[in-house]
Amino acid sequence: MTATDHEVAARLATEAGTLLLDVRAEFADASSDERKAAGDKRSHDFLMEALAAERPDDAVLSEEGVDDPVRLSATRVWIVDPLDGTREFSELGRTDWAVHVALWESGELVAGAVALPAQGITLATPTVPAPPAQPGAPRVVVSRTRPPAVALEVKDALDGTLVEMGSAGAKVASVVQGLSDVYVHAGGQYEWDSAAPVAVARAAGLHTSRIDGSPLIYNQRDSKLPDLIVCRPELADAVLAVTARR
Repeated sequence: MTATDHEVAARLATEAGTLLLDVRAEFADASSDERKAAGDKRSHDFLMEALAAERPDDAVLSEEGVDDPVRLSATRVWIVDPLDGTREFSELGRTDWAVHVALWESGELVAGAVALPAQGITLATPTVPAPPAQPGAPRVVVSRTRPPAVALEVKDALDGTLVEMGSAGAKVASVVQGLSDVYVHAGGQYEWDSAAPVAVARAAGLHTSRIDGSPLIYNQRDSKLPDLIVCRPELADAVLAVTARR
């Protein structure tokens, strides 16, 4: 039986994650730059070869690959980030990094998987449990090194608390898992940073949009997609009341 697109996304993200754990072990005594380079390349090569074998008629947009303009006229495009959170990956012991594999088809994200290899978790469409309700102040997840001003404004407006974390995929996954409630980013990302996480978040019933409330649109000529919101649906209006006026 031919695997579904959901199954392909989940399996390839998971297998790339296993490969990255092996790279981490192999390069444990190397420099962080060598570990980053090896992880990026090996995961990218694996995903490109696997997609070429399993979905040979589809186009691919990868962070680590040359952007082939054929994707702009393609009906189906896989959008992948072979290693999201290279800094965290390079720091032995950190678990907040990810692998993203998503499929865009005819204008929509139709499948996606976010593997969190160091946590032994893969979140994948089509069925993603909704995060459990959490009492208390909303938790706004931000970068541990460069939290955007808009996220801090949202935290203040919601009288919330901050949760620091690494990669974009790990941050969105934390909302899906109920470990945080709001992820707001502004200041620079690309389609591969958010495509798979957004597909997973939508499957879990979460709100996803640009910070002005407009839709997140993928497979564009310019692959920059600099801002997004992923949050619990009941918090969306309050978050957008802050972000949409920027």
